[in-house]
Amino acid sequence: MRLLKWLAIGAGMVVALLLGAGQLGLFRGTPPGDLGVRDGRLKEPADTPNSVSSQARLWPDHPQRDYADIAPLSLRGDGAETIARLRALVHSEPGASIVESRPDYLRAQFTTRLMKFVDDVEFWFDPAAGVIQVRSASRVGRKDFGVNRQRVERLRARLAGAP
Repeated sequence: MRLLKWLAIGAGMVVALLLGAGQLGLFRGTPPGDLGVRDGRLKEPADTPNSVSSQARLWPDHPQRDYADIAPLSLRGDGAETIARLRALVHSEPGASIVESRPDYLRAQFTTRLMKFVDDVEFWFDPAAGVIQVRSASRVGRKDFGVNRQRVERLRARLAGAP
């Protein structure tokens, strides 16, 4: 009985320490310095299962290509109109902040409420393909538990329903 009590106290202390570390921003990570569009590509997906990219197939030997692969977003109007609609949708999402916005490109950060983990999300109007390419990736950790894919799919659904 005493052992269970001490185990419960220890577990509670670990949870409190983790929450405290998150609130201090120790899990924010550092933004990658190579975000943006280079030679018609967004940054390559992560080597671990914590990112999605509509351009994952551009790296045929990538170890997480199948996990990372996600469809690009369809246009709603022209490229600039679609990016503007995405900007409004992203702005309304909890924990989102716009980092960079141009008529053909949008970059945002999503911060989780409790632990303050940060994911970087990019949208780029690809004029050659006539779609919005997307990449969403966690800065820290090895897994994202599907959060990046769910976020992109939620924004896709909201964009399709936008007037």
